[in-house]
Amino acid sequence: MRNQTEGILATMEQAVGIYLDNAATTLHKPQAVIDAVTEALGCLGNCARGSYGSALKSARTVYDARCAVAELVGCARPEQVVFTSNATEALNTAIFGLFSSGDHVITTDLEHNSVLRPLYRLQEQNGVDVSFVPADRLGRVRYEDFSALLRPNTRAIVCTHASNLTGNVLDIARIGKIAHQHGALLVVDASQTAGCYRLHMEQMGVDVLCFSGHKGLMAPQGIGVLCVREGIAIRPLKVGGTGVQSFLRTQPTQMPTCLEAGTLNGHGIAGLAAAVEYVRSVGGPEALHRREIALARRFYEGVSGLDGVTVYGDFSSWERAPIVTLNLCDYDSGKVADALAEEFGIATRSGAHCAPRMHEALGTTAQGAVRFSFSWFNTEQEADSAIAAVRSLAE
Repeated sequence: MRNQTEGILATMEQAVGIYLDNAATTLHKPQAVIDAVTEALGCLGNCARGSYGSALKSARTVYDARCAVAELVGCARPEQVVFTSNATEALNTAIFGLFSSGDHVITTDLEHNSVLRPLYRLQEQNGVDVSFVPADRLGRVRYEDFSALLRPNTRAIVCTHASNLTGNVLDIARIGKIAHQHGALLVVDASQTAGCYRLHMEQMGVDVLCFSGHKGLMAPQGIGVLCVREGIAIRPLKVGGTGVQSFLRTQPTQMPTCLEAGTLNGHGIAGLAAAVEYVRSVGGPEALHRREIALARRFYEGVSGLDGVTVYGDFSSWERAPIVTLNLCDYDSGKVADALAEEFGIATRSGAHCAPRMHEALGTTAQGAVRFSFSWFNTEQEADSAIAAVRSLAE
């Protein structure tokens, strides 16, 4: 396994330089994922659309993937695992399918636009009331603010597990208790933690869990997951073909069919299943977290004391996502990211990161910020090269 991994790293580094934008998508995929997608492209029919060999193979692939994902994130039943095109579709399905006029929803300043924009639309068009738990200059929230915002009509708390800008992690179990004591739901965006952080829906009190496959899980792009606790009904975002109950004029009501209109991305699901198995084979999300956090910590300790460098987020604990975001003096973050790419071959993410309220809290709306995010396939040498690049630009 080590020789194979080193070979992949050497090939990818020659092709793309040093890739440190894993919070957007992982570029380096396990060979097992690549092989699974390649094989699926040649043999999978349409799931639930036939009783011949390739269709049945697709159905088995999809079901096995549901089981693997359910086990990975502590979802009670595989039938409660819904496949979507990405985390954005999963979050849109949950948000538009749960809330109605007169409902009140609590969210936070840490959120990605995949949470914010659906809530803003419901606020403007459907009369759903939305309250925000504020973040301070380190991107932290106060948990008593969740309790203070609760109302009789509070339907849910919707929040991220980890900020895609600072890497700060929220105590989801604590927030779940606050929500459930009030009879509200907890909807969690785990896009930055699924695969590289231990998740367990039941133990953490999560009612609806949404995430993408292409980030921490190192699965293909174009596949996302929506896990729903039993007993929670979500109105379908899409209706259409399901392969069953075709004479019904309405969408079937049973899970997961009710939320999976249209042909599933069987090839992406095959890759996702292989990614889950790969994560399990190398020690599980805990192993990925240890390695990725060690790299992020190495980088942070190398740049945080440099003159002119400002690092954002709360680093008092390393229970966080493997993200280090910074600015260099008052330079535009886009220009810094361009210099990193053009002069040093280092890929990072600059700008607003689809997290406008978080930038407002940090005071970086005009400048943006440069995000370095680490993955399982990054190395200590790459972290050191990134430190040297930042030091060179700072000097």
